[in-house]
Formats: sequence, C-alpha cells, structure tokens
Amino acid sequence: MNIADFKKQLSPYKALLGFDYGSKRLGVAVSDLLCNIATPYKIIYRSAWEKDVAEIKKIVTEKEIGGFIYGLPLQMDGKEGEIAAQVREFAEKLAKEVPLPYIFWDERLSSSAMERFLIDEVDMSRAKRQKVLDASAAAFILQGALDALNYQK
Repeated sequence: MNIADFKKQLSPYKALLGFDYGSKRLGVAVSDLLCNIATPYKIIYRSAWEKDVAEIKKIVTEKEIGGFIYGLPLQMDGKEGEIAAQVREFAEKLAKEVPLPYIFWDERLSSSAMERFLIDEVDMSRAKRQKVLDASAAAFILQGALDALNYQK
C-alpha cells in the first residue's frame, strides 16, 4: 500500500503509532492527534506474544491510535533481508489482533541517525542512550511517515 492509500484509510483525529522492530525490544513512538509530530513513547521489552499484544492494545486505547507505521529495515541497495521479513510477519500477526491500517516505512539508518543526534546534540551517555534509542528511532521513522502524509494534503 502506498502512503496516499494509507491516508485514505485513516480516521480523523486519531494518532499513529510508530514501531522500530527488534526481536528483544520494540521501540514505540506516538503522534499527536493531528498527525504532525512524533514523540518517543516507550520501549516494549519483548516477551510472550500475548503480553506484547496486551501492551500494544493498551497503548492503542490510551493514545487513541488509528494506524501503525512499521520501520522496514531495507538493505542499502533497497532490497529486503531477513529482518524486513520478520517485521512484515510481525505486522501481519498484529493486524489479526488489532485490525488497524498500517504501512511500512523505510528505516535505513534511523537508529544510527538518532544515536548520532543523542551523542552530538544532547551529549547523552552510552547507558542513557541505550534506554531511549529504540523509542527515539521509532519517532524518527514515524516523523518521516507523518511528513509524507502531511505532504499529501
């Protein structure tokens, strides 16, 4: 699905949830209700599928979520690798539990861009960076998608 088709499926005044997928941690970011600004929200430390889904459902309800943006880790040549396949599998599985529209967004270099920002601009220590990096990367991914959605106006 392209960004224009995704936008048509969204309900007005609903936030979007962005994910930076990892097998051990899931970075989560949330937009405002007008879908202009992405904010790092939390890191879900992955455990049993049922617990992960329960945590996501809780966020969907609390934050009035209307759709998902999944960071898709493409290789530098644009091809999809093993991790991209895992992200797609996760999204399809979650869609059965939480039937909201979703789209994949190229996340190449999102984690390294956020880490560089946290080092250079915020002067954050390695220990503190590790606690916020996944959620910050999710916000970076989500903001890119929000910018593209708003460009569609």
